[in-house]
Amino acid sequence: MSEEQLLELNGSVEDIIYRNTQNGYSVLTLYCDGIAATAVGTMTDVNIGDDLRLIGVWKTNPNYGEQFAFQYYEQQMPSTASSILKYLSSGAIKGIGPRMAKRIVDQFGDNSLEVMQDQPERLAQIRGISLEKAKTISEEINKIFGMKEVMLYLEKYHISAIESVRIWKNFGESAVKIIEENPYLLCSESINIPFEKADRIADMLGRPIDDTYRIRAGIVYIITYNSGNGHTCLPMDKLIDAASKFLRIPTEKIAEVLTEMIDDATLVCDDLDDRTFIFLPSLYKSEFYCADRLSMIMKLPPERITGGELALQIFERSNNIEYAALQRKAILEALSGGMLILTGGPGTGKTTTLNAIIQLYEQCGIKVMLAAPTGRAAQRMSEVTGKEAKTIHRLLEVEWDRDDHPRFTRNERNLLDCDALILDEMSMVDASLFEGVLRALPFGCRLIMVGDSDQLPSVGAGNVLGDLIDSGMIPVVQLTEIFRQSMESLIITNAHSIVHGKMPEIRRTDNDFFFMAESDKEKTAQIIVSLYTNRLPNAYHFDPMNDIQVLCPGRKGELGVTELNKRLQSVINPPDKTKSELRMPVYILRTGDKVMQTKNNYDLPWTKDDGSEGTGIYNGDIGIVLSIDKTSGTAVIHFDDKTVTYNSETLANIELAYATTVHKSQGSEFRAVIMPMHYGAPQLYYRNLLYTAVTRAKEKIILVGNVSTLKRMVDNNKKTKRYSGLRAFLERSAK
Repeated sequence: MSEEQLLELNGSVEDIIYRNTQNGYSVLTLYCDGIAATAVGTMTDVNIGDDLRLIGVWKTNPNYGEQFAFQYYEQQMPSTASSILKYLSSGAIKGIGPRMAKRIVDQFGDNSLEVMQDQPERLAQIRGISLEKAKTISEEINKIFGMKEVMLYLEKYHISAIESVRIWKNFGESAVKIIEENPYLLCSESINIPFEKADRIADMLGRPIDDTYRIRAGIVYIITYNSGNGHTCLPMDKLIDAASKFLRIPTEKIAEVLTEMIDDATLVCDDLDDRTFIFLPSLYKSEFYCADRLSMIMKLPPERITGGELALQIFERSNNIEYAALQRKAILEALSGGMLILTGGPGTGKTTTLNAIIQLYEQCGIKVMLAAPTGRAAQRMSEVTGKEAKTIHRLLEVEWDRDDHPRFTRNERNLLDCDALILDEMSMVDASLFEGVLRALPFGCRLIMVGDSDQLPSVGAGNVLGDLIDSGMIPVVQLTEIFRQSMESLIITNAHSIVHGKMPEIRRTDNDFFFMAESDKEKTAQIIVSLYTNRLPNAYHFDPMNDIQVLCPGRKGELGVTELNKRLQSVINPPDKTKSELRMPVYILRTGDKVMQTKNNYDLPWTKDDGSEGTGIYNGDIGIVLSIDKTSGTAVIHFDDKTVTYNSETLANIELAYATTVHKSQGSEFRAVIMPMHYGAPQLYYRNLLYTAVTRAKEKIILVGNVSTLKRMVDNNKKTKRYSGLRAFLERSAK
């Protein structure tokens, strides 16, 4: 929307058709020079009777006609007796209803709000208002006016209404003063305004480039940004250099401020492997606690189960099964010790081994709990074991604070009720989540961790599974033998070839692994759409919505998630007059679309097909949009056997899912996977990502693109380097 197109609309709020109290999205009826107009946009605490100046454009909604979509707004308090009466009658001020509003306006007319603000004692002249109530009303209206003044102040810095609400909640009436003194406080975790935006505000306020507040915020920003890339810490020398370049400040000044931050405990400094590292306190605490707790488990293990060898022999005879040597080793280790890491690639018998451990534990009277990082991973765990498995967050009975940070009800004061805990997909577990698990683990409880160390690491900060294995402190059994029935699958044999740096077999066309050569990106996209919509469904009776998944290395480009989703949507679920739509930030969401939940939401209520009810939809869950209500901005989505109603706020965590990233697919399996093979961002084209994508396919995988890209990924074994402290802390605790 260009500046030349922007128009201005002035009027008073006649009606509030819809308002989302969380994100401020509003649909209003605005009375402008005797004409009623509909306005839509983001706004906070708007009330009937408010006078508004809106900046935006006129748009034609196919269902609701002409609407003024505003980008910016200015809010003036009602100035005439009639608009003040509407405002007060709307319930905007606590303790004032329509009758009381009429009395106040009859008494004070156009000056009603000034009296309420500055002369509360005069309100006591009105029947039904005591002096105490008059003071309460005055405090309430001053609070509201104060918030609106802050909003108007922040607007000139292009701070959104949602951000303004967070600022007001944190700083209240002092917000303006606090921001002018230190605009970089806006970067705090509870407000979470980007550093660059705070930097622009500081520049507008005339703050110097070498302001200490700026340097401190910049250093924290760099560490926090890198935690998003998986690092729990950064080498001090790298941090100083990065901060110097980013902030355009000499390294000496950066080092000076960094020392101050270490001294006042804003950051933590520790020497690991003869190098100095800098941590955010929360991540330092997580990794240090994990190392300390694991060391305690190793030193004080649970009581040894006697007769494990005999129990295993009897179990094998009674179940007519003979375990391989490494499987037996893992089972016996689980029976004799307090901790075990069971790892291995596809087809090596992890599930068979895990089921034996569970059944033998239960035969010994050991109460077992099962958990995995994501909903889909937990569901798969339940399917292969026949036992209930929960997400780790659900297991720990998560609650969310006002800043949307998890707080676990299960902890040292409310331990889990189990004798053994089995965690699957450990490669996906980050440092903070692992800390939560260990805090809730009862004394003497066995801990079995299952995962594939060649999979992608966790999205969150930390290298938990890798660090645990590399430390040498915890028993590890790596299953390496591919069983005979698995050898028949090219998906499995090729996955093992890839992980060992060998090119997969791509010439065969009679198995479950296919490569389709195509050097042109446009034609590659066309082939992917054809495979998804026609060829695979026709040849193998796969359902595109439930069985087939396009996996991409990244989101950007012609063959990234965003563009392929749009292409696939246009063929599978094109626009139709009978289908409602919602315009999202990236996509158009349409009735019938395949969508994915992108963030755990444990509070979302659902109703199962059998009528039972509960809460919780998880990151990676895939569903179908059943219906959309454009007026309220809501949608009804069906996930497996659950139906969920989303509002405009919770829909922010929904995106199209015909295509998704390999990272998002972790913990999931699909009957068929299609993957583009054209080179893109170097950091996304490496062996482990390809291996993870291939192992998501159960029955078929089709790679479409260049052999050179495939070879480049196989050859690139440069695993993403993660700076973390868990391994070093474990080794230190053992000394």
